[in-house]
Amino acid sequence: MKLNLKTIVQATATLALAGLITQAQVAMAQDLPGTGKTIRFAQSDSLGANYVTAQIAMSALKELGYKVKLSTINTTLFFQAAAQGDLDVAADINFPQREPGYRKVEKQAMVIGDGMIQEGGINGYLIDKKTADAYNITSLEQMKDPKIAALFGPKGKADLINCDPGWSCGDVVDYQLDKFGLKGTINSVRGKYEALMVEAVARVKRGEPAFFYAWSPSWVNNALVPGKDVVWLPTPFDALPPSVPNNGSALVKGVSGCAGAADPCRMAMASWNWRSVANREFIAANPVVKVLLEEMKFPLSTWSEWEHTINEKGGSNSQIDKLAEAWMTKNKSQFEKWVAAAKVAS
Repeated sequence: MKLNLKTIVQATATLALAGLITQAQVAMAQDLPGTGKTIRFAQSDSLGANYVTAQIAMSALKELGYKVKLSTINTTLFFQAAAQGDLDVAADINFPQREPGYRKVEKQAMVIGDGMIQEGGINGYLIDKKTADAYNITSLEQMKDPKIAALFGPKGKADLINCDPGWSCGDVVDYQLDKFGLKGTINSVRGKYEALMVEAVARVKRGEPAFFYAWSPSWVNNALVPGKDVVWLPTPFDALPPSVPNNGSALVKGVSGCAGAADPCRMAMASWNWRSVANREFIAANPVVKVLLEEMKFPLSTWSEWEHTINEKGGSNSQIDKLAEAWMTKNKSQFEKWVAAAKVAS
């Protein structure tokens, strides 16, 4: 085959351009702060919307050049692993409930940011709105009345759906029932929370009384909407066990569906949030990770939608990935802003 000079020049130019593009791509990869580094990222063994935010966070870290290795682990064990340098970071640590465990490792680990939920989360006691309206129930303290309590249980005492055995929220509830003088009229039911709440949702839908402890954001508040299906019952005063730090007053403003239209509404405790915890040495070497996690925040309504979808359709890996991808597609500019802000810190 005979090639003319023009063909040879064009081919040479094409190869040169390809080489320049490849070199540019390599240079760009080398400019990323995470190039050549692997992050050992942890998520809690309690499935929820936190799994969706973990996928979004890991996608952002990959955009910064990091490789990411995911581990699912109990929070108590994560604290130990982070302190020992065996894991680097987790973005779904529940504060203030988990603060006592964190305090044991704070010399080796650090809290990053003020939480992934923009408005913060709430915890408290709820009853069905139908019964609340019929008997003018506007406070948890009214459960001291045996006649009121008997509305929520077959044996003359109110059955309160509490948290799983071993969950710190259940310890808070049991402590408060004692401090509020309610143990004589309320029976604390601690079993598998999700299964118990499925029945509670069914009871409310049937127009029957229901009494339970819950938090928001969660799938529960999508299935039973405060102000429409249920109401929050204000507590009489702040009361937390010594093991749970009281970071502010339990009086929370703007709580939708608080009984008696109380505002502020006194909840079980001050607002809570999913916060990030990381090994101190790791963050010192990777300031971009700190900035990224400080920037990442999601509206409470988004969390509730995720929780509801996971409860309705299951929490398979494919479902979690689908929710994360959908959010990143819809909120591409926001995602890119987070990544850009982190790059500046490198």
